[in-house]
Amino acid sequence: MRIPVPLNALRAFEAAARHLSIKDAALELAVTPSAVSHQLRTLEDMLGVELLRRIGTRLELTSAGRRLAPGLNEGFALIAEGVGSLREERRDGPLRVNMLPTFATNWLSPRLSLYPFERRGFSLDISTTQDDVDLAAGVADAGIWYGDGQWAGLQADLLFEATIDLYARPGFATGSRRERLKQVARANLFVSRHCLTWQRWMDSLPGGPFEPAVVTRVDSGGLTMQAAADGAGVSIAVCELAESAVRLGRLASVFDHPVSAGVGFWLVYPEALREDRRLDNLRGWLREQVDEQARHEGQERTTADTGSAKDGPAQSAASTAAKPRSAAACASPLASMS
Repeated sequence: MRIPVPLNALRAFEAAARHLSIKDAALELAVTPSAVSHQLRTLEDMLGVELLRRIGTRLELTSAGRRLAPGLNEGFALIAEGVGSLREERRDGPLRVNMLPTFATNWLSPRLSLYPFERRGFSLDISTTQDDVDLAAGVADAGIWYGDGQWAGLQADLLFEATIDLYARPGFATGSRRERLKQVARANLFVSRHCLTWQRWMDSLPGGPFEPAVVTRVDSGGLTMQAAADGAGVSIAVCELAESAVRLGRLASVFDHPVSAGVGFWLVYPEALREDRRLDNLRGWLREQVDEQARHEGQERTTADTGSAKDGPAQSAASTAAKPRSAAACASPLASMS
C-alpha cells in the first residue's frame, strides 16, 4: 500500500511526539533540529492540520496529533521488530569472511584444527579471491586483507605487520654470503603482485641492491613459494605466510634478512558489523593465534641464541643458508585489535 505522505515526515513526527522535544527527536534520528522542524511542517501542510504546538517552552500534541501518534508508534515498532528479527536470523548464520588464497592456505589452514566451529556464533563461510571484494554489496561480511589499513567506508583492525624475506629450496644457494648472492642473482625471482613492497627488500640487502637476472610476477603469493620450493628459482614472500613451508623443510631463508613490508594483514568490516558477536568471536580467536605465534617466535629466538653461544662462531655461512629457518622469527605481534 502506498503511503500518501513522506515516510521521513512521519518518522520525524513519531519521534517528536514521543519525546515532546524537537532536539531529542533530532538526536534520535541523527539529523539537525531544523531538519525535524522542516519535516513536521511538511507533514502538517500535506494533512492540512496542526499536529504539535508550542506552549511557552513546552511542546504539546494537538487533538489531531494525539490521534495520529499511537498508530505511527505501533507501526514503526513493528518495522523495527521485523528488521531486528532478520538481523538476528542472519547473525545466527555463518560469518562470511573473504581473504587471499595464499593467506587461507598458508596461515589460516594450519590453524583451523584449533578453531571451535562447533560453538554457537563461531560458524564461518570462507571465500578466497585474489582481489578485495565489495563488502558494502554484501559479497561477504568481513575480510582478512593485505594492505595499509585504508579501505574507504570500512573499519580495519591490524592483525599483524608483515615482514618479507628471500626464500629458496633448502640447499639452493650455499657457501659464503657473496657466493649465495651470485647464485640467486642468476636465478628467476618470483614475486606476487600482492607483495606490494618487494623492491624494498632488494634495496635493503647489505652489499646490494640485489639485481636478479629474471623477475616473474604472478597473481598468487602461494605460487611464488611453490615455484621456489620446486627449485624453479627464488621467491620474495611474506615471512608469516612462508612459515608452514619452512617448518616442513620445503623452504629456507637464503640470507636470513627479514624486512618490514610496511603493510600488514587486517580484519576489515563495515561499521554496522562492529558489535556482531560472530565478528567478536573471530577477532578474539585471531588474537590468540597471533599472540601464540609471537610467543613461539620468542622461544625460537631464545633457543637460537643459546645454540649460537654453545657452538661459537665457527658455523659456516653455507650450513646456515641450508638450514630451514622458521618464518615465525619474522612475525610481528598483534599491534592493535579494537
